[in-house]
Amino acid sequence: MPTEYFAPLLRGFGLGASLIIAIGAQNAFVLRMGLRRQYVFAVALLSTLCDALLISLGAAGFGSIVSAFPLFATLAAWGGAIFLLFYGFRSFRSALKPSSLDVAAGGETEGPKSLGQALLMTAAFSLLNPHVWLDTVVLLGGIGGQYAAVRRAFFAAGAMLASLLWFFALAYGAARLTPLFRKPATWRVLDALIGCVMWAIAGSLVWSVAGPRAR
Repeated sequence: MPTEYFAPLLRGFGLGASLIIAIGAQNAFVLRMGLRRQYVFAVALLSTLCDALLISLGAAGFGSIVSAFPLFATLAAWGGAIFLLFYGFRSFRSALKPSSLDVAAGGETEGPKSLGQALLMTAAFSLLNPHVWLDTVVLLGGIGGQYAAVRRAFFAAGAMLASLLWFFALAYGAARLTPLFRKPATWRVLDALIGCVMWAIAGSLVWSVAGPRAR
């Protein structure tokens, strides 16, 4: 591969990884599904495809369009906040219900009941969180826009490769932690942490919309 193409590919991979590998709603959901070994491949694949779609939109210049319409960002922020508040509530409720934490006995009841429900939840965590749009469409799209068409495609491909490797590593690597999570106390801690992450992100979304007006 010519150096002129390898450089944007590597940069896209590095930037994509730095944005994706962070504690967030999407990663927390993928981790939880991996720990429970529920629809692992489907969840990892759809998460990757959603990221690839958003990265493609950013590389195509959609990020500048999103930035030009504040109303879109406001609606997305409120919608994402409501969804994350609801899922955070479910996580806290799960942490307080011993019957839902005994993985060895198959007692967990808070997860998706079907493949379709799992895919809908995956899509929601991937597409209803404005932070994901900011990272993929706006930030990666803005940086990728500095390249000419062909090099921009390699930049986007690098970011997509980072998503692919991360989500599958997270989903399938979580299974190695299963013995630890056979203990109800460990599930309590994880659910409580996930609930805190969800509510913290929801709070930041609400603040991003209401905070500036309050000042």
